[in-house]
Amino acid sequence: MSRIGKAPITIPGGVQIEVKGGSVNVKGPKGKLTQIVHPDMQFEQEDGVFTVKRPSDSRQHRSLHGLTRALINNMVLGVSNGFSKILDIEGVGYRAEMDGKTLVLNVGYSHPVRFDPPQDVSFAVENRGKTITISGIDKQVVGEISAVIRKQRPPEPYKGKGIRYRGEYVRRKAGKAGKV
Repeated sequence: MSRIGKAPITIPGGVQIEVKGGSVNVKGPKGKLTQIVHPDMQFEQEDGVFTVKRPSDSRQHRSLHGLTRALINNMVLGVSNGFSKILDIEGVGYRAEMDGKTLVLNVGYSHPVRFDPPQDVSFAVENRGKTITISGIDKQVVGEISAVIRKQRPPEPYKGKGIRYRGEYVRRKAGKAGKV
């Protein structure tokens, strides 16, 4: 039994959900998102509550039920509140800076690494270049961009240098045992 699929989605003020054929459009104060969903899923909207229903108890419909509800809920949260990921930079000489809207990383390479933000995503650099905040309305895009930025210099296990998510634990290893 899908517990996630059964949960109703409360629609905050200023958010509109429109279902057309196989796509769901969500419009809110921060922007507009569209998601293509499986045509078998059924939707009901009344009194500020949106519910997703499945036509049968087949394995495919059960798996699509929770997925569809989670995708629509993330769209509603995105256009009303937005999503953000925070990355911390550790290491001597490692830093980030903004060049207009472009994020520029200096993380130990012979050249700076530049990232142009996709549509509806913004970067912010704080704490003298040691903290990057990625904000946007689409949870999937924000997560993907933050993963690509982290991949430029993931944290290494000996000194812990690199780019890591806020709150990420990096398991440290002991270095060489020197001559005694």
